[in-house]
Amino acid sequence: MKQQNYHNHRKFYPPHHFIYLPLLIILEISGIYKIWDDPGNQLVWILFSVVIFLLFYLALMTRQHYALGLQNRMVILEFKQRYFEIFNKRSDETAEKLKFDQIAALRFTYDDEFKELLYRALHENISGDEIKRSIKKWRADRLRI
Repeated sequence: MKQQNYHNHRKFYPPHHFIYLPLLIILEISGIYKIWDDPGNQLVWILFSVVIFLLFYLALMTRQHYALGLQNRMVILEFKQRYFEIFNKRSDETAEKLKFDQIAALRFTYDDEFKELLYRALHENISGDEIKRSIKKWRADRLRI
């Protein structure tokens, strides 16, 4: 695998992102097209399109909700553990001042940059994306789905 950085750190699940979801999109477009192309069965095609849309929505929301909810909790716990290892004190007060995107972005830093970018996040309120863009030496996170 190439060295991870800002431009390649996102990860896709090919069966979901490149097969299942595109197939649902094609079926939805076909169903909507058939609503006007087949007036004799218009109600059937409307129902078909509604069902496909609901499957698409459910597929997106269920997968994202469970996986990301759990991972977000783990990212916060990882931040708290790392903070404790670096500063030798609890991070509850500090973690409450940060937004999740800031905490998540700090995962990609090594300890020396972690301190600097944490300070900037707390005092300058830089966004998670700005934290990522400011990282000089990227610390890869290959476990996030």
